Amino acid sequence: MTRKTVLVTAFEPFGGESLNPSEKVLCSLPDAAYGLSVRKLLLPVEFRRSLALAAAAFEAIRPDALVMLGQAGGRSAVTPETTARNEMNARIPDNAGFRPEHLPVVEGGPETCRSTLPLEAILRETACRGIPCELSGDAGTYVCNALFYGMLHRLQGAVPAGFIHLPYIREQGREPFLELETLLQAADAVLHCLAPAV
Repeated sequence: MTRKTVLVTAFEPFGGESLNPSEKVLCSLPDAAYGLSVRKLLLPVEFRRSLALAAAAFEAIRPDALVMLGQAGGRSAVTPETTARNEMNARIPDNAGFRPEHLPVVEGGPETCRSTLPLEAILRETACRGIPCELSGDAGTYVCNALFYGMLHRLQGAVPAGFIHLPYIREQGREPFLELETLLQAADAVLHCLAPAV
């Protein structure tokens, strides 16, 4: 029997930070878990390139699920996003110096797209493990949201796909934060919930 594959993406540091918790989690993920093969992709914090690279990787790998990770400073819980918006609006430039103001991610696309990850199962599993986790209906309008929207629009529900924001970790010296080990447990919980869904 062919093993199912999940593609997990994360982002490099941005906004003056020296690290990104999503990158730390990505680097620590196993190559296989719960019968799933785990493929990993680190993306630049750039509106245009991140989506292009993720789409190219998806076409090359043809995974059975897509989990996108990113940093959301100021949050005290792991937050799976429910909804992506067709808007790019940046308070600070991306790592390529691009700073869009109220531009669509996809010209003529719908206003929103919905995550197709098993969100309720993820909430239950993280709760069982004592991990702070809550759904978010606002992925912002920065690069994370653009990737989230762009990939959901492209996939049209073909596979479970969604975005999960992670808080700061202790090493960043910012608050609120969660320990890296807690974020790794959250990622493991997501893989656990995806296994029966693909």
